Amino acid sequence: MSGVPEPVFVDQPAEGRIYRTARRVHLGDVGAQGELRLEALSRFIQDVATDDALDADLRGHLGGTWVLRRLVVEILDAPHFNDDVSFATFCSGTGHAWAERRTDLTSPTGSLIARTVAIWVFIDEAGGRPLALGDHFHELFGASAMGRKVSARLGHRRPSDTAPSREWALRESDFDFLDHVNNARYLEAVEDELVGRMPKHRPVWAELEFRGAVERGEAVEIRSEAVASVEGEGELLVWLVSHGEVRMSARVLTRFTPSPTRPLPR
Repeated sequence: MSGVPEPVFVDQPAEGRIYRTARRVHLGDVGAQGELRLEALSRFIQDVATDDALDADLRGHLGGTWVLRRLVVEILDAPHFNDDVSFATFCSGTGHAWAERRTDLTSPTGSLIARTVAIWVFIDEAGGRPLALGDHFHELFGASAMGRKVSARLGHRRPSDTAPSREWALRESDFDFLDHVNNARYLEAVEDELVGRMPKHRPVWAELEFRGAVERGEAVEIRSEAVASVEGEGELLVWLVSHGEVRMSARVLTRFTPSPTRPLPR
């Protein structure tokens, strides 16, 4: 589905800025089996990125805002209800008006449980134009990026004409202060489609591309294609489409899990 290179999960740098924080997985973050949902994981990653930017006072120095362009998540051992999760996030590459952010999630014992890589585009909040990152950004994050250049190019294909589709209803809670559907909310549509199309499959890899914002009052439909293998692994392709334009696309690799991976707490 993707025409861009596979993501590179670069190691944490020996020098440069690494922002570290922690979260606990609460009841509203998990699904029926107690595992952290994709939407909640995306929300955590988004919040940690925001905390890093606030800590560095990026808005005060640069102005503008950041828009998520691409996100890849690899889940090695999904966190569960009441688990404590540590986060380490850093800039792992740059372009003219965008930057790549790597984030590692680890357990209290230090084992890696998930890792993500995201491309964020820096834009003028009023006009939506990409803005050059500038010297101050490179002073803060250049050492961790180590001169590595990354692309913001997207490569997911469009859905086929025969892909099943249905309406995706928008809710007031989907919109953030930019009056667009928040990035993390798109994962709710993906997870909902996964449950309907491939029951008892859980995500182990997700690659999302964001092509345009969904705005208030727009009619949105969800399209998907699902493939499950005899070995218990599967693949789900999901598109959110409005006015004939793909706004978000996702490729999710799954693993069949017939029973809960961990008993729920009493």
